[in-house]
Amino acid sequence: MIRSLVLLTFLMVSMGLNAQMYEVGVFAGGANMIGDVGRTNYILPSDLAFGGVFKWNISKRYAWRGSLTYGKFTADDTKSSDTSRQQRGYVVDNAILEGSAGLEFNFVDYNLHKLGPAFTPYLYTGVTYFRYDYSYFNGGVLQDLSQSDGSFAIPMTVGFKYRINQFLIFGAEIGARYTFTDNLDASNPKGSNFEEFAFGNIFSDDWYVFSGVTLTYTFGRKPCQDCFQ
Repeated sequence: MIRSLVLLTFLMVSMGLNAQMYEVGVFAGGANMIGDVGRTNYILPSDLAFGGVFKWNISKRYAWRGSLTYGKFTADDTKSSDTSRQQRGYVVDNAILEGSAGLEFNFVDYNLHKLGPAFTPYLYTGVTYFRYDYSYFNGGVLQDLSQSDGSFAIPMTVGFKYRINQFLIFGAEIGARYTFTDNLDASNPKGSNFEEFAFGNIFSDDWYVFSGVTLTYTFGRKPCQDCFQ
């Protein structure tokens, strides 16, 4: 596994020696969660999300990408289509601060060195680490511990981007994160003192979703005549 990652990194850097174009910009949209409390809709933001994004376009098809995003969500049983959840009536608010890094793949050649429009759908995945508020339910009442916990997630993002002019690129995306925690909704607190407060499906970890738009500014230079032809 380590050898494969080293080889992939070497290939990407080698490609980057031939051409480069950078992007830096902002993300704005909404956040929602899929877990054991509230709605089960995959794309239905309940609160705002915003952040920054940086991309290094190493070829017409690939870009290294890093981002820092903050989002909030509310999981409310009374808004669920599940009758048992409606009767239970749990409500939990949470906030997430994540850092993510990985690879973006363009479905078609995306040449930022040529004049004129440039458009492509894309996929993004990598590794995400995030912090979230840690809490649990006791007797139906949310117990806020005023502390945070951290976990990793796998981002799975689909979107499209369109170059507005020589320097600005507009994009829209939906990014689901499969997390390695089951307590974004306070349903499965860890530790010997909290196990009695677990409920729901303790064998299924939570998801959260950031959906919104990006606006990035491009800069860099074309280092050789034959790059991005």
